[in-house]
Amino acid sequence: MNTRQEKLEAFGRLLDIMDDLREKCPWDQKQTLQTLRHLTLEETYELSDALLQEDLTEIKKELGDVLLHLVFYAKIGSEKESFDIADVINSLNEKLIFRHPHIYGDVEVKDEEEVKQNWEKLKLKEGNKSILGGVPKGLPSMVKAYRIQDKVKGIGFEFHDAEDAWKKVDEEIQEFHDETNLDKKELELGDVFFSLINYARISGLNPDSALERTNLKFISRFQKMEQLAAEADLKLSDMNLEEMDELWEQAKLLNYNQ
Repeated sequence: MNTRQEKLEAFGRLLDIMDDLREKCPWDQKQTLQTLRHLTLEETYELSDALLQEDLTEIKKELGDVLLHLVFYAKIGSEKESFDIADVINSLNEKLIFRHPHIYGDVEVKDEEEVKQNWEKLKLKEGNKSILGGVPKGLPSMVKAYRIQDKVKGIGFEFHDAEDAWKKVDEEIQEFHDETNLDKKELELGDVFFSLINYARISGLNPDSALERTNLKFISRFQKMEQLAAEADLKLSDMNLEEMDELWEQAKLLNYNQ
């Protein structure tokens, strides 16, 4: 691994390269906070994919892409004479120190949960008017639900255990089945999802990761179906459901480890 000095030199070189690109590259010169935004989201999702696969080579690559964007935003901030990368890092340092009084102060904590509770209380002291004020509006719905539930847990608004949470799932499923009005049924479906996410979270499962793993598994098996059909000179679109289901079962056997 690199020494601290080598890490600092590498970061300094990145800042120099960013200065060069902003001065000399036509594409980099035209970028703004808004034009970079969607690209940053794309890079973040690519990092998420690599993390889910635990592909360390790809994680390293995607971390670099995300880091480039962070440095890019800081460069634009400095051009607007608003902030630079040092301001960003110093602000982060101060926040971390303030929110870890059990490390940098005399506060004692028993476990991880008490650390999280203190974190949320300290955020309110910083000026946040609501425990949920820090949940980004643009988060995907499932991730947002998970973060909402995790945050209110920090002040004790939480089921006693997973069994109690599952009772809520059963209750919401029954209400969903009983509702006949389509608009209201959609609201009840949202309640089902929210309660199921809550159950997963309390059980120590990440519902977003679980669903994405299922997505990847389905894609792999369906593409195997397509391959099997092509090898038999068949088209899935010309097959009935029973015939496709037979191919699905074959694909499951061939991809048994997924």
